[in-house]
Amino acid sequence: MLMDVTRLVDRMLKGRLPTGVDRVGLAWLRHYGADARALIRFGGRWLAMGKTDSARLFAVLLAEPQAQAQSLALVRRLVGKAYVLSWRSCRGAWLFHTGHSGLDDPDYAVQIRRQALRPVFFLHDLIPMTHPEYCRPGEADKHRRRLDTMLHAGAALVMNSSATRDALLRYAQARALPVPPHTVALLAAGMLARTDDIRPLAEPYFVMLGTIEPRKNHLLLLNIWRAWVEQMGNAVPRLVLIGQRGWECEQVVDMLERCSVLQNVVLEQPDCDDAQLIRWLQHAQALLFPSFVEGFGIPLIEALQLGIPVLASDLAVFREIAGDIPEYLDPVDGVGWRQMLLEYSREDSMRRRAQCERMSAFAAPDWTRHFVQVDALLQGMEHQS
Repeated sequence: MLMDVTRLVDRMLKGRLPTGVDRVGLAWLRHYGADARALIRFGGRWLAMGKTDSARLFAVLLAEPQAQAQSLALVRRLVGKAYVLSWRSCRGAWLFHTGHSGLDDPDYAVQIRRQALRPVFFLHDLIPMTHPEYCRPGEADKHRRRLDTMLHAGAALVMNSSATRDALLRYAQARALPVPPHTVALLAAGMLARTDDIRPLAEPYFVMLGTIEPRKNHLLLLNIWRAWVEQMGNAVPRLVLIGQRGWECEQVVDMLERCSVLQNVVLEQPDCDDAQLIRWLQHAQALLFPSFVEGFGIPLIEALQLGIPVLASDLAVFREIAGDIPEYLDPVDGVGWRQMLLEYSREDSMRRRAQCERMSAFAAPDWTRHFVQVDALLQGMEHQS
């Protein structure tokens, strides 16, 4: 069994915090790592590490960020050693790839065929194909090549939601492309538990969680807050943005850096660890999730697990995850969002109390059920072979 951890290693060496995609890779590493070897694509080569070095690398990848920072030299030595030894034969092995990286390179499929590997790809979304306007230029063509690799070279596919699966089936059907055996395995949040009762802010506040990028729709909230402050002054709830700055978000960055009205009212938290995230969430009036499109929505699960209400865009994947528990709004309905925010900012809000009561019916996806689905897919394929 091989695990392509190229993306995880690259981001760790660059000091980047895990995204939702990376958290899936780490969960698969915890589940399958003891029986797997590490594959890293570096310098034009595929480097398959030995069992001992793979275990050392996996331990670093699964460590806390502070421990990782102290192990960067070890990781570089392990990669260098594998580069010198070059490819170790893993002919016929399962290959798990959970991060999309490198799949747009035609050589990926060539290497798979050369070693007769059986790749299992994880598909997170088709957003660059269905909503290219929210992605970097050229990303749609890159994602098309990734999908072609998955569909033509994949032994199996795992998808994070029925919404993603349905989008893929529409894509494949429109192009008369084959679809390998596949399953849907919902994602889980981390192990969340309430911490102490110390509020990070004395004032009421709302939280938005996610990388600052166009499809997340931060601009909607910033404009609402600007009008709110102009009408009521600083006696408004705070807006806390948890997440790193991404790409093509110049308008949002300009408002954050140059709009004096929002200073001290909108707070950025780009480097939250899990404990800080839980503390921010558990005291919030609500989690805000006004995205135009999503492949999944781990922050939604995290909030509901902590008993925090959610105001979200009316997306099929959100309803798949959370049913009718959150308040759903159109992502372009600024008036509707403003009214709902006013309602949820009140201490005596009946709507907020009603959502909290609905949460008793929430059954959060978990990693155990996720891997039951994945293992069933793999076992079925083993029996067929």
